[in-house]
Amino acid sequence: MILKKMITIFNIRPKGFNIGNDAIGIALRNQVFKAFGRIVNIIDLPATSHYESHSKAGLTAKTINEINRYGDGVIIGGGNLYENNELALDVNALKHLRVPLMLFSLSRGKVYNRRLELCERTDTMPDASLLALNKAAQYSLARDSTTKSYLDNLGCVGVKLGYCPTIFLSDLNSNLARLPDAEVPGVLISIRTPSLMNIPLRLQSNIQAEIESIIDDLRSRGFGRIRILCNDSRDIEFATVFQGTKKVDYVYTADVYGYLSLLKEAELVISYRLHASLPCLSFGTPVVMLSYDERASSLIEDLGFGDWDINLTEGSTIKNVQSRLDSIDNLTELRKKTKALWDSISDIQHKEMKNFSEEVVSYARSSHAIYSKF
Repeated sequence: MILKKMITIFNIRPKGFNIGNDAIGIALRNQVFKAFGRIVNIIDLPATSHYESHSKAGLTAKTINEINRYGDGVIIGGGNLYENNELALDVNALKHLRVPLMLFSLSRGKVYNRRLELCERTDTMPDASLLALNKAAQYSLARDSTTKSYLDNLGCVGVKLGYCPTIFLSDLNSNLARLPDAEVPGVLISIRTPSLMNIPLRLQSNIQAEIESIIDDLRSRGFGRIRILCNDSRDIEFATVFQGTKKVDYVYTADVYGYLSLLKEAELVISYRLHASLPCLSFGTPVVMLSYDERASSLIEDLGFGDWDINLTEGSTIKNVQSRLDSIDNLTELRKKTKALWDSISDIQHKEMKNFSEEVVSYARSSHAIYSKF
């Protein structure tokens, strides 16, 4: 007997400026459809109303009431919702959530202070809220081992390492927008505006010169078209600097499929953005990855690419980028070595999502008792 009623899942996730959050969103949606074996209704709600005016956001009393009224399950994530003040949460109302809850690919990590020491962020979710959220969840998947260790030490029970769904975006190749025939992505340098990077000011002030040196080096290697890729509309002003200094244009799109198509078709990507790096690894696009906080470095290490990652706080960024470019062919071998690991990650994500789907269907059956043979 198969449930006739359409399943309705609420997905509370980061929204706002960063298109990387949309990349996570469509990767998660693909996992949901695979696990349920059918299309389900997915209602996206922002995790917070920080970035946009929205009457419903997060796990507040209002949204929990609405979820209980006609939802069959709720997924929180993926993204950095354990920090950034990114999840509006009413702990008291959470006690009254009646549908199955999954925490999917959530992360929490430290950042570098002025002495280049890892320290706690000032905007992390309070420990009491982390405990309450994980206690209420039937499934909790931490994005990286650093996050999992913190939750384990806090006393959260049953947390599993779930990684990030964007590493399987290649499953959606057929859905990606076809670029115009005249479009040549060339080399993309995926940037983040320095003032938004959690590194000391003296390192932020070096970013422009570093990117200009990278552009010079790319040209000396014979690369043709080079452009700055903006994940976030707040990156555009910084990107315009390179139009003047290096005659390098920028590209920006709010369409996540177009964004992913650019990454897939690029000749090479130099990435200051985790969610430009991970799709490239999935698509097989040559990529040089640069990270600057604990959560990104931890995930890249967990995925088997720790030795390929460049930490902006360690050594000369220019020399490290040049070293990766000199040995870019090694990335192909590294992908082969990590295939078994990635296959196991795929199994983990699918198994947990499948278990969640079965619990959701069970809840829906008990709530609506509508059955039909297809």
